[in-house]
Amino acid sequence: MSHSLLPLAFFVILLVQVVVAVDPNWYDARATFYGDEGGAETMQGACGYGDLFKQGYGLATTALSTALFHNGATCGACFEIICVNDPQWCIEGAGSIIVTATNFCPPNYTKPKEIWCNPPQKHFDLSYKMFTTIAKYEAGVIPVKYRRVPCIKSGGVRFELNGNPYFVIVLVYNVANAGDVTRMSVKGSNTGWIPMSRNWGQNWNLGSNLVGQALSFWVTTSDGKALEFSSVAPSNWQFGQTYEGNGNFL
Repeated sequence: MSHSLLPLAFFVILLVQVVVAVDPNWYDARATFYGDEGGAETMQGACGYGDLFKQGYGLATTALSTALFHNGATCGACFEIICVNDPQWCIEGAGSIIVTATNFCPPNYTKPKEIWCNPPQKHFDLSYKMFTTIAKYEAGVIPVKYRRVPCIKSGGVRFELNGNPYFVIVLVYNVANAGDVTRMSVKGSNTGWIPMSRNWGQNWNLGSNLVGQALSFWVTTSDGKALEFSSVAPSNWQFGQTYEGNGNFL
């Protein structure tokens, strides 16, 4: 697919189905927490992110239940959450928190109760810091209301390159606004645009050898917005390195 045709193709697709990422409506859910005050257990995870402090997410993160995770498609999305209807455990006047989805809370079909992350329940497994910002530690589980909100990020979209010359995996992160990427393509300095496949979480892969070529990326988020990041990685790019695009989603 040529560069000139790609935006038009994406536009045609998005006319058929546009997912509205940011939603002002509040919905009911529950929340628990995992990990400790330092948050070591919240690093890595099913979205493919690594050191969440270095990547800019810190401890303002959450794992999502199956009903919200959508097989990793929601990774990177941001949620506003407030503790409600539990005066014993909600911290009075705490207000709301905003967290980014960085992990998966797996279902447990062996437990007869407290199966918070099992379908079809909407559930947030928060970092310890986020949970104790809105509720008392002893609560364990709390009722909450949540809504999708824009992600506020500093700097450009970032692309971490991994894999090998014949199977490149690109982790895309620090995505503002909708936050969750739904489609990616890559273009080498000697190729046209090549569609990428979601490998897991926000890791995207392709089976073409682009070593020695400058790389550009075309990124689409769940609200239908698409941006081209031209020549993000120079021709001498290396595996294990991260490259920052010039700009972000508004």
